[in-house]
Amino acid sequence: MRAYARRRRLQRGRALPTALAAAIVVTTLAAAPVHGDDGNDATTLHLVTLRGPGTAGHRGQAPEPVVAARMLDVQAAVLDDIGAGDPVYQWTAALNGFAVELTEEQHDALAADDRVALVEENALRPLAGLSEASVAPDLQSAHGPASRRRTAGGAGVVIGFVDTGVDPASPAFSQVSALGPVPRRYAGSCADADDDTWDDTDCSAKIVGAQFYVEGFGVDALQSSSSLSPRDDHGHGTESASIAAGTADVAVRSGQHRLGRFSGIAPRARIAVYKACWSAPDPDDDGCATADLVAAIDRAAADRVDVLNLGVGGPSGTIDTVDRALLGATEAGAVVTAAAGNSGSDAYAAHPAPWVVTVGASTSAQRVGAVVTRDGPRLDGAMAATAPVGPARLVLGADAAAAGVPRADARVCAPGSLDARRVRDAVVLCERGTVPRVAKSMTVRLADGAGMVLANRGPGSTDADLHAVPTVHIAARDGRSLRAWARDRRRPEVRLVTVGRERTPPRVARFSSGGDPTWSVIKPDLVAPGTSVLAATTGGWEVVSGTSAATAHVSGVAALLLGQPGTTPAEVRSALLTSTTPISRHAGLRSGTGQVRISRVPPMAYVVDTRHYRGWLTGRRRDLDLPQALMRTGRLVVRRTITNTGLRPLWLTTHLRGFDSPVRVSPSAGLLRPGRRLTFTISLPSPPRTTDKGIVVWHSATGDETRLAVVITR
Repeated sequence: MRAYARRRRLQRGRALPTALAAAIVVTTLAAAPVHGDDGNDATTLHLVTLRGPGTAGHRGQAPEPVVAARMLDVQAAVLDDIGAGDPVYQWTAALNGFAVELTEEQHDALAADDRVALVEENALRPLAGLSEASVAPDLQSAHGPASRRRTAGGAGVVIGFVDTGVDPASPAFSQVSALGPVPRRYAGSCADADDDTWDDTDCSAKIVGAQFYVEGFGVDALQSSSSLSPRDDHGHGTESASIAAGTADVAVRSGQHRLGRFSGIAPRARIAVYKACWSAPDPDDDGCATADLVAAIDRAAADRVDVLNLGVGGPSGTIDTVDRALLGATEAGAVVTAAAGNSGSDAYAAHPAPWVVTVGASTSAQRVGAVVTRDGPRLDGAMAATAPVGPARLVLGADAAAAGVPRADARVCAPGSLDARRVRDAVVLCERGTVPRVAKSMTVRLADGAGMVLANRGPGSTDADLHAVPTVHIAARDGRSLRAWARDRRRPEVRLVTVGRERTPPRVARFSSGGDPTWSVIKPDLVAPGTSVLAATTGGWEVVSGTSAATAHVSGVAALLLGQPGTTPAEVRSALLTSTTPISRHAGLRSGTGQVRISRVPPMAYVVDTRHYRGWLTGRRRDLDLPQALMRTGRLVVRRTITNTGLRPLWLTTHLRGFDSPVRVSPSAGLLRPGRRLTFTISLPSPPRTTDKGIVVWHSATGDETRLAVVITR
């Protein structure tokens, strides 16, 4: 049973504006004063990391329980030396550390202690999801109700989600007999909740483990409806889990309307839930306390999940306690993915550690429908629904105002504004503005309308939202044409039809945070679809956006690759970055190595030993064998090693793509036998005049290819 804090530990400051609440902001949480014996020493909750790895990174001969016991002994000694109280959390798997209330004097003593690597105050991190209303207005909808026809993939893989929990009743997590037994490597379990919203029967063949952590956030800081259990009462965790590992070929319904079928990226992967993000009475105070995040990551490392998904923001340009814990998860054998954040150009990408696959967001295909008039124009727009409507009367919202309702309210289909006698069985033309888009379609539905045409009133996006009635969202110019056509006819009739997907070149979403040119590695590592993605949520389905949706996509791809026989986490990390495709003209510090794509693991990889990650953390900033390189003045030569991970000899040759600078690679060819390595240098003879970017491509005689992205800054 959990020992919950009996007092409010965290006090929020002034609420952030809505637009900033979705961005990557690190807010230090001020603690309520807790007095010591003398009545004067106020304490705040801190995260303390001791030197050296947790049990996941231990390289000695002693068994893990023995090593963990030794760590706890050292932790106890450190706490005793400063006279601190009992810790809120103690960690031994992902890192060696604890969370504890400290006075300022105790903090200073620990910061000066040679046994201590880092002391940080508990802080609140935002989820990296965006509401549709927060998406930049020039973005098109990318994914309506996707008909992903994947019925296999990810078998034998467990994806851990450090998030807001999961809704086990969602059809996206229905049990499938083909999943087979739980992988032997996984050691997790299903928690007992402190309320009646969850019991161990909520775990299943699909959801194989569930835990929750709230001590850092504080029980008395929760929204009254929050569930002290792994159950999701926010929606974000369910969305991420469904995108990555939702069950295959699930029917999607919104209201009474069928919206196609859905599959997660890796539908046969299992889900492990680590709830560490919570809702507060004020939504601006929602988020994830770092103490809870580290506790969740520590447990996931101990449970040995295969992929660890973190759709949570963080600071840039520093390796904090959360990222140190993610190193421990990597040492435990997980492929770790994390969101770059939604601050756009206002902040650099979060999670700058080289052991984290940091994911930015891209746009992609638009789901298209059309308004087909009987004897007039055909107007294309965004449409999520797959069921056609009509022929049916077209009614202008402004002409169907309910008694006593201003025409201006009916024009935008505000709640309660339409007369059901005029709207029944008709398609209603509603104008954008004043109320949320999906609220307009609910107004039409409650007035017994059959469908809606949503018309912009000026420049803006067209969006394939999940509406209460089938809806086509059209541009302002088309809206004016439709109104003019309708007013010239006594009984205008239209049909709403689905067209399919209009595939446009993907580009980096404007809200997706880019990398720091002064850092030592490229961030984000890659991008994935992150605008208007269909996902399951608590109690239904939703269209979501944000770098967290993109991160879940990459987690699913990682599970697919890990499900291929004989692959290792290091090879999968390499394959994710070396098998990407270029994305528009935005490369490098906006898109990393490019757009993720599902592929097999090639027989050549940039394999990084986890010991080298830890060496990098402790200051030995040697060239890691990452499938990317950030070069700048003072660092014009980098060294990389490519390994033959296949079963046959490979004759490799290289060529360069996209560079304006005179980049050189030496050697440019070589024969690699199985298990052997080729070390090469990438160099620039003189400092660059401008920022440059390009790709170093290695080809094998058998047709395999692997790409290494290079960004050159001044």
